[in-house]
Amino acid sequence: MKIEEDVWYGNHWSKWLLAPLSVTFAAITCSRRKLFELGIKASIKPAVPTIVVGNITVGGTGKTPLVVYLCEQLTAAGYKPGIISRGYGSKAPKYPYIVNHDSPVEHSGDEPFMLHKRTQCPLVISPVRTAAAAHLLAHFDVDVIITDDGLQHYAMQRDIELIVIDGKRRLGNGHLLPMGPLREGAWRLKTADFVICNGGNGLTGEANMRLVAAPLRKVSNNDAAAPGVGSGANVAIAGIGNPQRFYNTLEKHDYVIEEQLSFPDHHAFTATDITQFAAGRTVIMTEKDAVKCQSFAQDNWYYLPVNASLDSDFLPLLLLKLKELNHDFGS
Repeated sequence: MKIEEDVWYGNHWSKWLLAPLSVTFAAITCSRRKLFELGIKASIKPAVPTIVVGNITVGGTGKTPLVVYLCEQLTAAGYKPGIISRGYGSKAPKYPYIVNHDSPVEHSGDEPFMLHKRTQCPLVISPVRTAAAAHLLAHFDVDVIITDDGLQHYAMQRDIELIVIDGKRRLGNGHLLPMGPLREGAWRLKTADFVICNGGNGLTGEANMRLVAAPLRKVSNNDAAAPGVGSGANVAIAGIGNPQRFYNTLEKHDYVIEEQLSFPDHHAFTATDITQFAAGRTVIMTEKDAVKCQSFAQDNWYYLPVNASLDSDFLPLLLLKLKELNHDFGS
């Protein structure tokens, strides 16, 4: 039995065996949150408006494409966004660490490297997000901070919260970890500035987001794939929080997939991981996985870029909030 599929999203009866642990988890997280609310534990407010993009469930919900979207749209609107991230899986020489185009992926982590590559925005990683924010502001001309994940990182104050949920899986069985997939209860959605529903049809008050696939690109050199590549039989590989979403996207865009191979999120790929499975066949992977495979990629390995598309009324509302915040910040 897989706890994620059978218990969290399949509502298997065995969830009740985990109930005592969920009660303990709830007590710990509630106490921690209250300590910040009461000012007993200190929190730091960055000197510019800060947008948190996070979720209340374990696993991938589509935060990374949304961060890319925000960077692109805010830049187009005249802002100078910068990104901070915990840098999960990174092994930087020291923190805070500035991610550059030539940063080794093992130093930066896969998502931060991909984010910087896609957006060209300044990006700093640190397990302590307040330190990353301070470093970002000290080294770059930034007038808005976007933090990739960190919704539950209450040591850093935020001005706008965006919570991303999976439109298909929603909140699973609705229980807290480990009984269910929730880091915080469903009540948390009511406190966010925006709830973004990725895929499916959002509920009243939620902004709908969908992922739009761009043409395939080569993993080895980022060149566009030749016409017709991907129309035959391929193998799909994913090391992300929700691999099935990637496979569904491939199917939706008429890529023929013979086999699928899923790895844990942030998996450190080796050439053998892929070659022994692909056996010479064309490989299609996610963009996040591609940045870790570029140095040993074969000529018939490709990745599928995806872009976030949101309801037309989302961006004007976000820009209005930012405008109001800038008045409060005195800019």
